[in-house]
Amino acid sequence: MAFKGMLKDEDIAAALQHCAAADSFNHKEFFAKVGLAGKSTEDLKKAFYLVDQDKSGFIEEDELKLFLQTFSAGARALTDKETKAFLAAGDADGDGMIGVDEFTTLVKV
Repeated sequence: MAFKGMLKDEDIAAALQHCAAADSFNHKEFFAKVGLAGKSTEDLKKAFYLVDQDKSGFIEEDELKLFLQTFSAGARALTDKETKAFLAAGDADGDGMIGVDEFTTLVKV
């Protein structure tokens, strides 16, 4: 599992279960339940690079759509509505992507 050693398996399972239904994903609730909200900036940067699947230095919309699958391969994809809301919440500079600093801010706020 990508987050092994950083997050507890039971926290990941509980967070994924909480947003298992379509259109039930809330990034603030998810970050709190999975245990990322209380992590250090250094750990959040590590998490960012796990989500940044193409290693571009940014999390783009297609990577956000598959965000939950970063935590568990069997997790659902986010709906278009959830993906767009997630991107809007994290994209502080309006470039259509979430950078590492935007991600750490998004998780901590």
